[in-house]
Amino acid sequence: MYGQLIPMGGGDPIPLLKKTLLVGRRESCDIVLRFSNVSAHHCQLSVTGGYWYVRDMKSRNGVKVNGIRVTEKRVDPGDVLAIAKHRYEVKYSPIELGAVGPPPPDVMDEDLFGKSLLERAGLDQRKLAAEKRRPGRDEQLKYDVDDDRPGQLRFRNHPL
Repeated sequence: MYGQLIPMGGGDPIPLLKKTLLVGRRESCDIVLRFSNVSAHHCQLSVTGGYWYVRDMKSRNGVKVNGIRVTEKRVDPGDVLAIAKHRYEVKYSPIELGAVGPPPPDVMDEDLFGKSLLERAGLDQRKLAAEKRRPGRDEQLKYDVDDDRPGQLRFRNHPL
């Protein structure tokens, strides 16, 4: 066993039996939570470097760690994990799971290396240029009557 989820409102502890677990309402999930506000595939729990991490699987009602909504985060022993509105205290021993040294970063390394440094810093020039070309939702398109083509309109702030 790799740890437990202890229901905050009472109930039986949920054992964490594998290093990667899918949590959701579907019977095919590793941990099945039969609540209407839990998504079919709500989140994934996985052990990396001796610590549990949670990743929201684009659920409708989200995942929180210690009251803060997260997409992905390291879950330390004693943290409160909320899946939709169902809260669980996370119990495990990082040392027993192979942790050595200080805790790793809050976000798993595989995601950190999946993006360039510029993209992670929000400085990717291609993306910035694409955003500048697109008019915003609330921005009105301005137009003039085109004198060269009667009956046609010419847009002033359209990128084309």
